[in-house]
Amino acid sequence: MELSAVTAYNHKKNHDAVLTARRYPQLRIMGNKYRLLSWIESVLEKLAFTTALDAFSGSGSVSYLMKCMGKSVTSNDFLNFSYHIANALVANDDKEISDGELERLLAPNEKRRDFIERKFGGIFFDDEDNRFLDNTWANLRSLRNPFTRSLVIAGLCRACIKKQPRAVFTTITANNGKYDDGRRDLRLSLKEHFIQSILLFNSLVFDNLMRNRAMCSDIFEVDPDGYDLVYMDPPYVPRSDDNCYIKRYHFLEGLSYYWEGAEIMEESQVKKLKKKYTPFSYRRTSLDAFRDIFERFKDSIIVLSYSSNGYPDKGQLIELLAEVKGKDNVDVIAESHTYHFGNHQNVASDRRHVEEYLFVGV
Repeated sequence: MELSAVTAYNHKKNHDAVLTARRYPQLRIMGNKYRLLSWIESVLEKLAFTTALDAFSGSGSVSYLMKCMGKSVTSNDFLNFSYHIANALVANDDKEISDGELERLLAPNEKRRDFIERKFGGIFFDDEDNRFLDNTWANLRSLRNPFTRSLVIAGLCRACIKKQPRAVFTTITANNGKYDDGRRDLRLSLKEHFIQSILLFNSLVFDNLMRNRAMCSDIFEVDPDGYDLVYMDPPYVPRSDDNCYIKRYHFLEGLSYYWEGAEIMEESQVKKLKKKYTPFSYRRTSLDAFRDIFERFKDSIIVLSYSSNGYPDKGQLIELLAEVKGKDNVDVIAESHTYHFGNHQNVASDRRHVEEYLFVGV
């Protein structure tokens, strides 16, 4: 095959990968890179790698993109609900929720607990929706396959995200109409959202003929060996407010394991979970955290996703990455971006419009 033909073939293959990845749900999670997938793919396709670690997978969209590109992907996050999303759609090669399983999941269970209905009554969802969550979790316990279990948990999480105004769980929203923006999603029941999510997720399951897996771990406890490329999208230290994922998504995190063993902050109106520590969230620890993670994965190609509205700044990150890769082996690609999720629509326009960076160290 001539060089021009090879180039054309690779371009079509990667174009198809982006089109497939675009079918992935646009989960309304802070930092979601769904709208940047084409740009990210245009950078990744120029790098030679077969095995990849998505170190902070979040919504899982970049992990899924790399799976669509034919890579062997390990998707990691320290949040349990993110793990289940990746386990359902990245690690999972062929397991789907059958019609019979879906019917059994939706069937009334007289032995269901009423934990969600009691603990979260009048906070985010109405009683019918809360009973649906309790009932589905009771039926979920009969599923033994880890991938089908993850599909169900991911489906429940997506249902909650779709129906929750602003897609964050920081304020009481049940029946108050304060954040009703007229979206159809707010009219559907959680059961209807869940059924739609399962049908969508089933359609996204595929085998890329590579070994893929999902993990739920602190990134500093992950074995650094065996990855040609490590993609990093850590929490940003913002100029104001905070970037706490537990604060915004504590309900999804608790739901992902039915709050078993969870430390609930009872004094909180929305029954938050205790914050999980990450050194990337604080100015006093973030520089050392980046230095340590770059050193830890220095033998891999490092691709860091970061934003102009975060700390450290562009120059500091270039210097830190150059410490392990050398200045001549560090490149930065920028893309203009506007945030739409979480609290971003409530902040000043100049803080929503940012430059997204991909720092590449080879």
